[in-house]
Amino acid sequence: MLEKLLDFKDKKATRDGFGDGLYELAKSNSKVVGLCADLAGSLKMNKFIDAFPERFFQCGVAEANMMGTAAGLATGGFIPYTGTFANFSTGRVYDQIRQSIAYSNKNVKICASHAGITLGEDGATHQILEDMGMMKMLPGMAVVNPCDYNQTKAATIAIAEHDGPVYLRFGRPGWPIFMPEDIPFELGKGILLSEGRDVTLIATGHMVWESVKAAKELESRGISCELINIHTIKPLDEQIILDSASKTGKIVTAEEHQINGGLGESVAGLCARKLPVPMEMVAVNDRFGESGKPPELLKKYGLDSSNVVEAVKAVIER
Repeated sequence: MLEKLLDFKDKKATRDGFGDGLYELAKSNSKVVGLCADLAGSLKMNKFIDAFPERFFQCGVAEANMMGTAAGLATGGFIPYTGTFANFSTGRVYDQIRQSIAYSNKNVKICASHAGITLGEDGATHQILEDMGMMKMLPGMAVVNPCDYNQTKAATIAIAEHDGPVYLRFGRPGWPIFMPEDIPFELGKGILLSEGRDVTLIATGHMVWESVKAAKELESRGISCELINIHTIKPLDEQIILDSASKTGKIVTAEEHQINGGLGESVAGLCARKLPVPMEMVAVNDRFGESGKPPELLKKYGLDSSNVVEAVKAVIER
């Protein structure tokens, strides 16, 4: 399976998957509406806007107002998809999301592009690394972090069927398209990418690709990794994690997010309650980002495949 995943043919940004998914969804679901905070081009929403101009609301650089408008549209029976950068989708408008959307369980899909340090040259002010933690703490909020174009497109379409607020996180750079198109997206259900016996490797978002590369490298060293794509941080697929950890006895998590509050802490909390095992976490270690090219930043912040390899070696030594 690893060889098949590594044999990718193309690269596309996950934000392209969102734009294409929104357009496809809107063709079959007339309740879907789109809102944007002056970043429609960056969110790849133009195809949707051209096809359904009467279902698009340009809110300007007024993200808090966009969230309130989305809550109102949801009250009226629509399924609003809001679009702006992840930093502006969460940090700038947290109060509005908590009070107007999460508290009353509004059916709003908060769609956040340019997440993490792979945003690149825009630097620390835009590279939010705290967003998944912020959003997963809100009662009733689902948190989704797909790994490539195909999975982001599928997730964009699938979350319309979920009755309640969803935070959908995706990114800016071109990224390998390695997930097969025919793998269905099911909210809250992880995907077993390869079976293994020595360690469980759990990754989300862009770090799934880095983990695929790491698993292949470890395989050449005689280390067998069970690789799981956790695209939904909340609700977390507890069963797939516990089943795998019961077999391997060790876990490494990998995410493009702060080590505090992200996937790793969710998995650690689960294991502390139900199946304590040694763990290592590949994540940003309590630092802000900086300007740079995505591959260089991944390496500097300890998020490339070599860091995943080292984390696996460390947990095995433990």
